[in-house]
Amino acid sequence: MSAREKFAPVNPMAANANPLGAETFVDTPNTTFSARELFGISTDWQVAGFTEPSAHTPPRDPSYRFDEATTLAILAGFQYNRRVLLQGFHGTGKSTHIEQVAARLNYPCVRINLDSHISRIDLIGKDAIVLEEGKQTTAFQEGILSWAIQRPVALCFDEYDAGRPDVMFVIQRVLEVEGKLTLLDQSRILTPHPYFRLFATANTVGLGDTTGLYQGTQQINQGQIDRWHIMAVLNYLPFDEEVAVVQAKVPACPKAHVQRMVRLADMSRRGFQAGDVTTVMSPRTVIGWAENVLIFLDLEQSFRLTFLNKCDEAEKDIFRAYYQRCFDRDPTEEKPPKVHPPQHETLDLAAVEKGKSIVDAAQ
Repeated sequence: MSAREKFAPVNPMAANANPLGAETFVDTPNTTFSARELFGISTDWQVAGFTEPSAHTPPRDPSYRFDEATTLAILAGFQYNRRVLLQGFHGTGKSTHIEQVAARLNYPCVRINLDSHISRIDLIGKDAIVLEEGKQTTAFQEGILSWAIQRPVALCFDEYDAGRPDVMFVIQRVLEVEGKLTLLDQSRILTPHPYFRLFATANTVGLGDTTGLYQGTQQINQGQIDRWHIMAVLNYLPFDEEVAVVQAKVPACPKAHVQRMVRLADMSRRGFQAGDVTTVMSPRTVIGWAENVLIFLDLEQSFRLTFLNKCDEAEKDIFRAYYQRCFDRDPTEEKPPKVHPPQHETLDLAAVEKGKSIVDAAQ
């Protein structure tokens, strides 16, 4: 099933009707939340939200840690109807940050990956043959964008800088706060719902890939970039904050090991900036490494499986040197020591699986 079919609100009496599309939304936020109390940030904002989550509200991750500047930018999008674009390196949790803000506001949030297969039809919709009372008939199936713009939904475009140029121009008018969506095939003009919100995430700032890390990204029309009211940057966190994030995701992994893992990740990033390596260890990779340590009970094997095997052969010696500096041991040596969780902690497989799903959702 395509993304368009999944969210299209077709006639509920039709044989192929999707109950997700026919979901009833609370039309207007019915409560407010203190941003200071809910997110632990230094602001007195009261942000509108819903008392109960809907079927499209993301699940809440109680261990998630919010970056203050990024959270303020996202909250401005929700409260003041600002179009917010989050830019940053891979694995920093840009999309997850938007989802977790929406989860705490009980706000419906739908993420769409703007890969090369997303077309204008997926966003706008098209006429399709459906069954009604056992007979074939033609009905218009709304696309993802035309579905969301009529509802109190936060729509998030992931990999915004990978979208096809013809698709991007469909989005351009909607980026204006009062921007209406014209359905040419239906001779209809859709006015945005007062509580429709629009977000996007990207690895570049719309000028194309200047680092060599993000092949497939496109240059974005500057007229479109100019329509985004807020561009926030979420890159790698300071050392102590990243350690706290990994510890919150994988609490059974000893803190001493997490600190060394994050230190190695930081060395990879500084090496990339210096031009020594072309592969960067992201926070998502560090979390995956910590999870694999609990599975294999072996730091070095987990390091190889999680990260080293992904690196260019010419750069592996550099990363082995990084590992040796952080752990005082060459990862190629035989009989590496086993790493066990603290005795008072046991490996919670359910928690590991939950952590994996959180890491996958951060893409």
